[in-house]
Amino acid sequence: MWTPTEEEKYGVVICSFRGPVPQGLILELGETVQILEKCEGWYRGVSIKKPNVKGIFPANYIHLKKAVVSNRGQYETVVPLEDSVITEVTATLQEWAVLWKQLYVKHKIDLFYKLRHVMNELIDLRRQLLSGHLTQDQVREVKRHLTVRLDWGNEHLGLDLVPRKDFEVVDSDQISVSDLYKMHLSSRHSVQQSTSQVDTIRSRHGEACRLPVPHHFFLSLKSFTYNTIGEDADVFFFLYDVREGKQISERFMVRLNKNGGPKNPEKIDRMCALFTDLSSKDMKKDLYIVAHVIRLGRMLLNDSRKGPSHLHYRRPYGCAVLSIMDVIPSISELKEEKDFVLKVYTCNNENEWYQIHENIIRKSSTKYTAPSSNYGLIVSLQLLRGEMEQVRREYPMIFNRGVAVTRKIGFPDVIMPGDIRNDLYLTLEKGDFERGGKSVQKNIEVTMYVLYADGEFLKDCISLGSGESSRSLYHSFVLYHSNSPRWGEVIKLPIPIDRFRGSHLRFEFRHCSTKDKGEKKLFGFAFTPLMRDDGTTLSDDIHELYVYKCDENSTFNNHALYLGLPCCKEDYNGCPNIPSSLIFQRSTKESFSVSTQLSSTKLTQNVDLLALLKWKAYPDRVMDILGRLRHVSGEEIVKFLQDILDTLFVILDDNTEKYGLLVFQSLVFIINLLRDSKYFHFRPVMDTYIQKHFAGALAYKELIRCLKWYMDRSAELIRQDHIQEAMRALEYLFKFIVQSRILYSRATCGMEEEQFRASIQELFQSIRFVLSLDSRSSETLIFTQAALLNSFPAIFDELLQMFTVQEVAEFVRGTLGSMPSTVHIGQSMDVVKLQSIARTVDSRLFSFSESRRILLPVVLHHIHLHLRQQKELLICSGILSSIFSIIKTSSLETDVIEEVEMMVESLLDVLLQTLLTIMSKSQSQEAGEYVSCLLSLLRQMSDTHFQHLLENFQSKDELKEFLLKIFCVFRNLMKMSVFPRDWMVMRLLTSNIIVTTVQYLSPALHKNFTETDFDFKVWNSYFSLSVLFINQPSLQLETVTPVKRKKILDKYGDMRIMMAYELFSMWQNLGEHKIHFIPGMIGPFLGVTLVPQPEVRNIMIPIFHDMMDWEQRKNGNFKQVEAELIDKLDSLVSEGKGDENYRELFSLLLLEKIEQETWRETGISFVTSVTRLMERLLDYRDCMKGDETENKKIGCTVNLMNFYKSEINKEEMYIRYIHKLCDMHLQAENYTEAAFTLLLYCELLQWEDRPLRDFLHYPSQTEWQRKEALSRKIIHYFNKGKSWEFGIPLCRELAIQYESLYDYQSLSWIRKMEATYYDNIMEQQRLEPEFFRVGFYGRKFPFFLRNKEYVCRGHDYERLEAFQQRMLSEFPQAIAMQHPNHPDDNILQCDAQYLQIYAVTPIPDNIDVLQMDRVPDRIKSFYRVNNIRKFRYDRPFHKGPKDKENEFKSLWIERTTLILTHSLPGISRWFEVERRELVEVSPLENAIQVVENKNQELRTLISQYQHKQMHGNINLLSMCLNGVIDAAVNGGIARYQEAFFDREYITTHPGDAEKITQLKELMHEQVHILGVGLAVHEKFVHPEMRPLHKKLIDQFQMMRSSLYHELPALDKLSPACSGTSTPRSSMLISHSPMSPESIKLVHRHSLLNMLGTVRHSSSSLSSHTSSETGNLVILTDSSIGETAEDMYHMQASPSTSSLSSTHSAPSQMINSAPPSTRGSPSLPDKYRHNRDLMMLLPTHRDRPSSAMYPAAITENGQHQNFQRALLQQVIGPCKPCSDPNLSVAEKAVPAAPSSWSLDSGTREALPFLSAHVGSILAPPVPPRSLPHGHYSLHFDAFHHHLNDVPPALPARTLRKSPLHPIPASPTSPQSGLDGSNSTLSGSASSGVSSLSESNFGHSSEPPPRTDTMDSVPSQAWNTDEDLETPYLPVRYSLSEPDVLETLKSQPCRSHSAPSGVIPQDTMDPPALPPKPYHSRLPNIENEEGMMKEEEEKHRALHRKISQPIGGAKEEQARVAWEHGISEQ
Repeated sequence: MWTPTEEEKYGVVICSFRGPVPQGLILELGETVQILEKCEGWYRGVSIKKPNVKGIFPANYIHLKKAVVSNRGQYETVVPLEDSVITEVTATLQEWAVLWKQLYVKHKIDLFYKLRHVMNELIDLRRQLLSGHLTQDQVREVKRHLTVRLDWGNEHLGLDLVPRKDFEVVDSDQISVSDLYKMHLSSRHSVQQSTSQVDTIRSRHGEACRLPVPHHFFLSLKSFTYNTIGEDADVFFFLYDVREGKQISERFMVRLNKNGGPKNPEKIDRMCALFTDLSSKDMKKDLYIVAHVIRLGRMLLNDSRKGPSHLHYRRPYGCAVLSIMDVIPSISELKEEKDFVLKVYTCNNENEWYQIHENIIRKSSTKYTAPSSNYGLIVSLQLLRGEMEQVRREYPMIFNRGVAVTRKIGFPDVIMPGDIRNDLYLTLEKGDFERGGKSVQKNIEVTMYVLYADGEFLKDCISLGSGESSRSLYHSFVLYHSNSPRWGEVIKLPIPIDRFRGSHLRFEFRHCSTKDKGEKKLFGFAFTPLMRDDGTTLSDDIHELYVYKCDENSTFNNHALYLGLPCCKEDYNGCPNIPSSLIFQRSTKESFSVSTQLSSTKLTQNVDLLALLKWKAYPDRVMDILGRLRHVSGEEIVKFLQDILDTLFVILDDNTEKYGLLVFQSLVFIINLLRDSKYFHFRPVMDTYIQKHFAGALAYKELIRCLKWYMDRSAELIRQDHIQEAMRALEYLFKFIVQSRILYSRATCGMEEEQFRASIQELFQSIRFVLSLDSRSSETLIFTQAALLNSFPAIFDELLQMFTVQEVAEFVRGTLGSMPSTVHIGQSMDVVKLQSIARTVDSRLFSFSESRRILLPVVLHHIHLHLRQQKELLICSGILSSIFSIIKTSSLETDVIEEVEMMVESLLDVLLQTLLTIMSKSQSQEAGEYVSCLLSLLRQMSDTHFQHLLENFQSKDELKEFLLKIFCVFRNLMKMSVFPRDWMVMRLLTSNIIVTTVQYLSPALHKNFTETDFDFKVWNSYFSLSVLFINQPSLQLETVTPVKRKKILDKYGDMRIMMAYELFSMWQNLGEHKIHFIPGMIGPFLGVTLVPQPEVRNIMIPIFHDMMDWEQRKNGNFKQVEAELIDKLDSLVSEGKGDENYRELFSLLLLEKIEQETWRETGISFVTSVTRLMERLLDYRDCMKGDETENKKIGCTVNLMNFYKSEINKEEMYIRYIHKLCDMHLQAENYTEAAFTLLLYCELLQWEDRPLRDFLHYPSQTEWQRKEALSRKIIHYFNKGKSWEFGIPLCRELAIQYESLYDYQSLSWIRKMEATYYDNIMEQQRLEPEFFRVGFYGRKFPFFLRNKEYVCRGHDYERLEAFQQRMLSEFPQAIAMQHPNHPDDNILQCDAQYLQIYAVTPIPDNIDVLQMDRVPDRIKSFYRVNNIRKFRYDRPFHKGPKDKENEFKSLWIERTTLILTHSLPGISRWFEVERRELVEVSPLENAIQVVENKNQELRTLISQYQHKQMHGNINLLSMCLNGVIDAAVNGGIARYQEAFFDREYITTHPGDAEKITQLKELMHEQVHILGVGLAVHEKFVHPEMRPLHKKLIDQFQMMRSSLYHELPALDKLSPACSGTSTPRSSMLISHSPMSPESIKLVHRHSLLNMLGTVRHSSSSLSSHTSSETGNLVILTDSSIGETAEDMYHMQASPSTSSLSSTHSAPSQMINSAPPSTRGSPSLPDKYRHNRDLMMLLPTHRDRPSSAMYPAAITENGQHQNFQRALLQQVIGPCKPCSDPNLSVAEKAVPAAPSSWSLDSGTREALPFLSAHVGSILAPPVPPRSLPHGHYSLHFDAFHHHLNDVPPALPARTLRKSPLHPIPASPTSPQSGLDGSNSTLSGSASSGVSSLSESNFGHSSEPPPRTDTMDSVPSQAWNTDEDLETPYLPVRYSLSEPDVLETLKSQPCRSHSAPSGVIPQDTMDPPALPPKPYHSRLPNIENEEGMMKEEEEKHRALHRKISQPIGGAKEEQARVAWEHGISEQ
C-alpha cells in the first residue's frame, strides 16, 4: 500500500537506477529526488531535473536529506535543510559539468583544465563544509573560497553573476534595487580580485581599514658553514638603517659550538627570529640585515701562548650583511621561506670593529678581509604582513618552532592599548683609558651590573639579544691592545617597573692580561642611576660617565659610598658639595660613554608631563603646565591617557573659572590626537575611560559653555585654528558632556534637567549660527563649517541617550535646514554638506520612522537642489540608495507609504531628468546608481502612489512631459544596457518594474491622449518602449537553459506576453488614430511578431490585418503596409529573426482574417507574396549564418534578388542584393560573375545628369557619374576575370560618352584599355572550364534549390570527381544518385537530399566565328565556352534485340539538350535548366562519328611529329598507331564492316546508303593516314623499338588488304565516294526521363594500358554491353592505380560516349592525373553499389553531327552545333568479359584483348612507353567543306592557352578525295594550316572510350606556312579538276600551360592566303558586336582544284619560302612513299 511520506521527502541518488520495473523512474548517480510516497522498500516520486515524470525507485538507492516542506499535499515544494552555499555549489557543479565537456569539444583546452581544477577544489571544499568539523572562522574562510571560485567559474563560462551578501545568495525581493546594484558591483569586484593571490587585510570596523599594515621579517639560521674558528661563537643578527646609521631593531642572538651547530641541542631547527613591527616607511628605507660573529676563546686565534686555555674572552671575529631591498622582490610574493648565503668578512683593524658593517656595505675593502670561500651563514627569510594576532593565526608553524620575537627599538607606528613595555636599550659607545705605565696598550673588558637602591643585584635584567635568556651580569667583548676601545654593542635592560626607581648601573673596567696567569685586573669603574631626582628617567642621549679608580681590593659592599658621587658632568653641576675625602678618586683623564633609549609605556622622560601629573606640587604653575601639554609627544600622552584625563578633570573641578578654558583646550588637543592613525587604537581606551572611569559630574556645564563660546566667536576671529580643532573634537566632547550629565543626574536625582536642556538648545542655536554664516568671503570660516559638519552626525547617538528621537530629529532638522540651500557655496562645501547628510541618513537616528518623517523633507530638499543643478551626483545617489535601503527594510510599517509619497513628489521628476542627462553623456557608473534609485522608487510605489502622482499633474502638458521622460528613460535603459550582460538578476528585476509601471501608466495615456487630445509623440514613445521591451535579449527565454527558464517563469512569468497583451489592448484603444502609425510602426511590430514566443505572435500578427484594413479604408489600397512590411522583413530576417513556424503562422492568421474582407483577393495575393519572400529570406539567412559554401550563398542571393526584381518590384532592395552578390563573387574571386552582377545595376542607370542621393557606399552624385564609375569598375572586373570580350563593348560605350563630351584624356585612356584587351585576348592563356549538370531532389534542400536542376560552370582545372566532392561537402547530408534517370515522386517529396551530377557539353551559339578559317584559336576558344545557354549529354542504349555477335548494330545514343534560363557565364556560376530536348542517334551515325574522330586524332598527332612539335619520345605515336592497326587487324573496323556493310543491313536500311558510303570513305581515309603515320614513325623510331615498327608495318599490310578485300570499290578513287548524306536521326523534343534501363559499360585494358594511359586512343567502340541484362557499368579506361587492385578502387565514371569528362588543360598541368581521376566522381563508399556500379558522365565536348541538327546550317554547309570529344584512351577497350564469376576487378583488367575493337590492347611490352604518359593531346581533324546540302561533322576545339599556331595536316574534302593531302614523306613541306587544337574523340553517342583532352607544348615561334602539295602528285589528291567549292582550311594551334606564362610568345595572327587567292572585301562591323573583331568573308585558298599554272606558281612560291632540307635517307623514304601511293 503506497502511503504519503512524512519525513522522507528529499534525497540524493547514490547508485544509478535504470528503471527496469514497470513505472520505474530512470535515475543517474548524483540526481536529487523529491519523494511523495513509500511502500515496502520502494519510493514513488520525481527527479528534480524532470519534475513532470513520476515513477518508483528502490529506497536503498537514495540517501535521505533533511528538508523543509511547504504547501504539503499535491503541490508541495521541498527545500533541502542545508547551508545555502552548499545547495548553490551543488547546482552550479551540475550546470558546469555540461559546459565543461563542451569546452573540450570547442578546443578551449586551457579553460578546460583550469575549470576542472576549480571544480575539484569546489567538491573538496563542499566536502569540508558538509563534514561539520570546522570552527566558525574556518567555515567563514571555506565559504569565502567557495564563493570566489563559483564567481570565477561563472564569469569564465559566461554565466550570470550571482549577487551575494556574507556568501549567501540574496533574494532580490528582500532588498532594495540600490542594494542589489551594490551587491552586483561588489560581486563583480570580488571576481576580479580573486585572480590576485595576495590576501589584503579587510577590517570590519568602519575606518579601521585605514590602518597601516605592519610587516615582519622571519629569519632562520640554517647553519654556519664557515667553521674555521674552532671555538664557540655568538652570532648577533639585527636590522640596520644605512641612511640613519643606526640599529633599528633589537638583536637576535644565536650561540654556536665550535662545529657551527647550536650550543643548546634543543635549538636545532629552532634558531629563528621574527623582526616585528616594521612599517611601510621602514620597508622603503635602505635596510640591511647585519650579523656580528663574536667568538668565545683565546685572546688570539693563531697564538696558543696568548693566555691560558681556561680563560675565555669574548672577541670580535667577523661580520656579514644582506640588503633587504635586494631580497624583498624575491620573497614578497612567496608563501614559504627562501634561503640566502651571507659571506662572513673579518676586520683588519679591531679599532674599527664598531663600524665594520658600514665598511662592508660601503665596500671599503681595505678595512676588511673577504673569506677565502663563498661559505658563510646560511639563513632563510620570509616576509609576513598583518597584525601579530593575525600572523599567529596564519602561520602557527613559525610560532611552534619557538621563534624569538625581536622587537623594534622604540615604538611601532600603531601603539596598541594593551601593549605594556618597559625596556631600556643601552649602547656601550666608547672609552678612553690611560696606559698606566704599561709598554703596550690594555685589553679592556667592561662588566656591567644592575643594582637596586639597597645594593641588591637585580637578577636576569640584562639581555644580550632575543633567543637567549636574560642574565645578571654582562661582559663586553675585548679589543686587543686598545686604550680607546669603541664597542657599539646594544644591550637591552628589561627592568621591572617597580624596581626602576632607585636602581643604578655599575660598569667595572678590567685589563685582561695575556701573560701566563692571565688574570683580569680591575682598574676602574663608572655608574649611572636610571631615574633622576625629578622622577624622569635617564634621557635618550649619550651620557659621558666619570671613571673612578679602584683595584681588586676595593669593596663595593657599601654602594652608598659611591652613589653620592657625581656620575657625570650634569650630575656634578647639580651637586657641588661633594665631600673631598672619598675612597674613590675620579680619574680625570679617563672617560666612558654610553647611550640609552627608553621604550616604556609606564615611564616618562618628559618633565612637563610629570609636572601635569603632579600639578598639586606646583599650584602656581598650573596655567603654565596646562599650556605646555601641547608640546608633549603623542606617545607619552597615550601611555598616560587615563592619568592625564583624570588630572585634567580634577583641575577643572578645582577652579572652573580659572582653568576651564585651558582644560577644554587640553581636552580638545588629546581628543584630536586620537584621530591620528598612529593612536587610532586608543579610541576604545578613551571610550572605556568615559564609560567606566570618568567621574567629572559637573564638567558638562563648563564644556557646554566653552563650546558655545568658541562657536559664538567664529564670526569675529580671523584665525580659527582652535575653533576648528574644537569642532573636530565634537564627538568626544559630547560624550563627556552626556556622561557628565548622566553622572550628575544620578547623584542629584535629575536636578537641573531644564537648565541642561536649555543649554543644549542654546548650543544648537550656536551651531546653526555658525552654519548659516556666509562663508564665501572667508576661507577660514569654510574650514570651520566643514569641520563642524563632519563631526556633527557623530553626536546623534550621544543625544539619543538624553533626548527622545523626535527631539533629536528636530535638533538635526534645524541644523541641516540652517545650511545655505543654494548650490553656489563652492564645490568643497557642497561635498562636505552632502557627506554630512549622507552620514545623517546612515546614522541610527534615521532608522526610526518618527525621525524620518521629520528629517526626510530637508534631506530631499537638498538632494533635489543638487540634482537640479547636476552637481555631486555620486554622493547624492549614495544618499538616495541608503534611504531606499532603509525604506525597503522597514516597508511593512505604515509610515513608509507617506515617505514614498514624499519622495515621489520631490524626486521622481528630477530623477528622470538627471537620468536623461547622464545617459546622454553615457557615464555608466552614475547611470547605474541612478537607475537603481529610480527602480527602487518605482518598485516602492503602490496603486495609490501612481494615482496621486497622475492626479497631481496640473495640465495635460505636464503629464505628457512626464510620460515622455519616463518612457524615454525606460527605452534608454534597454538600449544602452546599463547593466552588464551577466547581471541577469538585475536585468529581470528591471524588466519586471518597467512592465508593472507601464501597466499603471497606460490607462492615463489612453484616457488623456486618445480622443480629441490625441498626441502622436506620446503614443509613439509608448509603442517604441513596448517593442524594445519585448525584444530585450534578457527576456528571450528560448536561449537559456531549462532550469534557468523555469526559475524565471516561476518568479516573473513571461513578461513578453504581459507586455504584448498591454500593447495589443492599447493598439485597439487607438481607434481611428491607428492610421498615424502606418507605416511607421510596421517595422517595430514586425520585429515583435518575430520573437519566437507563440503567444506573442498570436497576439501581435493580427495587428497587420488591422493596419491593412485601416489603410484600405483611407487610401483604397494598402501599398504602404505592403512596402514597409517587405522592407522591414528583409532586414529583420537577415538579423536572425523569424523561422519556418513564423512563416506558416503569419500566413495562416492573416489569411484567416482577410477571408471576411471585401479586399480579399489583393490581401491574399499580398500575404502569399510575403510568405514566399519569407521562404527565400530564411533560406538566404540560413546560408549566410552557417558555414555554408560560397555556391549556396550566391545561389540564395541570386534567388532573392530575382524575387525582388520580378515578383515584388522593389528596386532598392534589388540593388542592395546586387551589391551583396557582387561582394560574394569578389570574395570567391569570381570576377566575371561580379562584373555581370554589377552590370545589372549599371543597366538601370541612364547617361543623364539627374542627381542621385547617396546610397550604400555611393556618394551623392549625378546619374552619369555613377554610371561611369560603375562601368569602369565592371571593366576592371572583366579584366581580372580574363573576360576581355565582355569588357570591350563597355569600353566602346564609355568611349562614345567621352567623345561626345570631348573628354579626350579619358577617351585616350579607354581606347588604350580597349587595345590592351585585344592584346590580352591574343596573348594570354585562358582555361576552358568544364560544365556540370546538378539535380537537387528532396524537400530537405533550401527552397531555391528544391527539385530543380542546374548547370554549373566549374572552376579552373575542376574535373567531375572534384566537382562531385565539392557538392557533397557543401551538402553533407545529401546522397549521390547513381543513375541518370529522372527521379520519381518518392524522391522528390521525401525528407532527404539527393544529388544527381554529371558533366555536360556546351553547345555554342556563336557558330560562325568558330567556322571562320582565319580566326585564331585563342579567339574561338572563348566563344566555345562563353555565352552558352545550351548543353548536351549522351546516353548509350540498345534499341531492339541486341546482337550478341556484334553489339554495334543496335547501339543507339540518347542525346539530351538542356536549355538554361540564362547564358553562362552570368551573374552566377550556375543557372536553372528551363527545358530539355531529347534526340536519338542511330548506330551508323555513331560509327561515322567514332571513325571520323579517330582519323582527326591521328592526323593531328602525325602532323605534330612531322613538324617536330613533339620532341624526342615517339611513344605516343607508337601507341596510337599500334592501337588502331592492331585493333583493325583484330577486328576493330572489321566490326563496323560486319555491322553496316552487310548485304542484309544495306537492303533493310536503303536510306542509309550515303552514310554507309561515308563510313567506307572514312575507313579508307584511315588507311591513308596510317600510312603517313608509319612513315613518320619510321623516321623517329628508336632502334630498340624497330621490332614493334616492323610488326606494325606487317599488320598494316594485313589491315589494308582486308579492308580492300572488303571494299573493292575503293581501289580506284571514285567521285561516287562522296555521295550526299541524308539526315540520320529523328529529333525528339522530350522532357521525359531517360530510359530506365541502366547500362553497364566495362572498359577493359591490358596492364600496359593501365600504366601508360594517355588521353589518346583510337576511337574504339567501347560501349559494349555485358551479358547482364542492360546494365551498363562504365569503368574508366585510365586509372590512377598501377595494378589491377587499384583499378578496382577507382570510381565509375558513367558517361554516354566515354568515361571521363576531362578539362582541356595543358598536359603539363594535368598529366599526373589520368582522365578517370579527373573526370569521374570519387564517391564515398556509402554511394557505391557493388554490382551495378554506375555513374552518369556526360560527353566531353563532342561536336554534334550536323545530321542531328538539320535545321541550323550555314551557307557553306556547316552546322552551328559542335560536338565535343568525350573520353579518349590510348588503347581501346576490349569487349567485356561476361563471366558472372569474375569480379569487377577481373572484368576490368582482362588477360588478353579482344579482337574486335578499333583499339585493341597493345600486347607488346613497350620498354619505355610509360615515360611520357599523358603529356600529349592530338589536334583535331580539320573540317571538310561540302557542297550545299551536304552535312559534315564538325569538331569543336578545346580551350588552350598557347599563343602560336603550329602547322598541321591539310584538310580534305569528302567530295574530292578520301584522303587529305598528307605529305608523302617526312621531308615534305610542313602544312601551314592554322587550326584548332581540340581533341576530337569518338562520338559521344557511341560509348566509345576515346582519348581525354590534353595539351602539349610546342615552340613559341610558328613555322612558316607552306603548301604540302609539291611533293605529292596532284592526281593523288584531286580527281575532280573542275571542283567549284573550295574547302576552308582549319587552323591548328597548340596550347601552352600556365606554368610557362613567363615565356611571352608572339601574338597569334591569321596567315595570309597563298598567292593567287584574293581576299574578299571586309563587311561593315555590327553596331555592338558580341565579339571584338570585324567579321570578314573567309579567305578562299585553292589548295585543291587549282589550275595548273596556279598550282605551279603556288608550289614554287612555297618551296621557295620554306622547303625543309632533308638528307638522302629522308629523300629515299619520301620517293618510296610516293611510289607506294601512286601504285594504289
